[in-house]
Amino acid sequence: MGDNVIPLADLRYAAAIPEVPAHFAAPSGLLSDRLGRPLRDLRISVTDRCNFRCSYCMPKEVFDRDYRFLPQTSLLTFEEIERLSRAFIRHGVRKLRLTGGEPLLRKHLEVLVAKLAALRTPEGDPLDLTLTTNGSLLERKAQALVQAGLRRVTVSLDALDDAVFRRMNDVDFPVVDVLRGIDAALAAGLGPVKVNMVVKRGTNDQEIVPMARYFRDAHGPQVILRFIEYMDVGATNGWRMNEVLPSSEVVRRIAEVFPLDPLAASTPGETAQRWRYRDGAGEVGVISSVTQAFCGECNRARLSTEGKLFLCLFASQGHDLRALLRGTGADIPGRTDDEIAAAIAALWQSREDRYSELRSAQAGPAGSGQRRIEMHYIGG
Repeated sequence: MGDNVIPLADLRYAAAIPEVPAHFAAPSGLLSDRLGRPLRDLRISVTDRCNFRCSYCMPKEVFDRDYRFLPQTSLLTFEEIERLSRAFIRHGVRKLRLTGGEPLLRKHLEVLVAKLAALRTPEGDPLDLTLTTNGSLLERKAQALVQAGLRRVTVSLDALDDAVFRRMNDVDFPVVDVLRGIDAALAAGLGPVKVNMVVKRGTNDQEIVPMARYFRDAHGPQVILRFIEYMDVGATNGWRMNEVLPSSEVVRRIAEVFPLDPLAASTPGETAQRWRYRDGAGEVGVISSVTQAFCGECNRARLSTEGKLFLCLFASQGHDLRALLRGTGADIPGRTDDEIAAAIAALWQSREDRYSELRSAQAGPAGSGQRRIEMHYIGG
């Protein structure tokens, strides 16, 4: 491929090259957007590929064998991810989450984990470094990830019943292999493991209580189960509001079998509402991204696998940080670390995204005429 040819996959989402302010101050770690929200959490997609074809994320009829994923040359290198992470840390980021697609499909991921695990805040503290996975490769990779410095892991699991799970992942992958991956993560020292279940009414909502029972009985406090309302992310999953089961109904169903008491948020900007089993056998959480929008405390930015910065999960346009790293030609070289940090600051300070609140206020998808980013591309 010639130097002047831009791969088709790189053009799927609009992204402007951020401007570097003519005058800027050194980062203070106190950056905030137009709604007063700080920048604390960076979610880094390391691949847009996945070995599952879940209908709410990568439906097989769209993401078939002819679908063109990003070419390897488009992806940020591990060194580029590390460099951008340093810039975000200077602005107050304290949590890094590796995601995808399925991040464990990225070759030699433990090398990136080691680079990020070595980073420190200006105060000298390590970052909260975590990873979200579908669990399919976790059994074989958990130990290496821990040795590289990974601190926590979240596993996506939408059903305990094998037939339901195979239908939902749509590649006939057995649930027992994911459960073995969770066991391996716990044995390697990644506990407590968070397990996320996307609840889709009429598809897997009958699995709510069985999931709660299984993880409560098998692992107790070592597994934290969280139920996520089915969201209108992207434009390919055919989202409809009548398929959303409100989190209040999830809590009611569980509490009928296992009495629950509410817990306070553990960190500022936490997305999950937490509940403790009254008998002390652990906790569950619900993420009410549709029925109870939490935009007001959102402190997360998302970096795509080829270096586009998105300031909201429901954004339709990103900002091309890769162009700042690499330059855009022989006459326009890459920018310095200070310049990149200044460009990031300017973007965050202009941020006013609150899609979920607007969607709720309008009783329907806000800005539905715009093409939003797909979940496999930017992570959840």
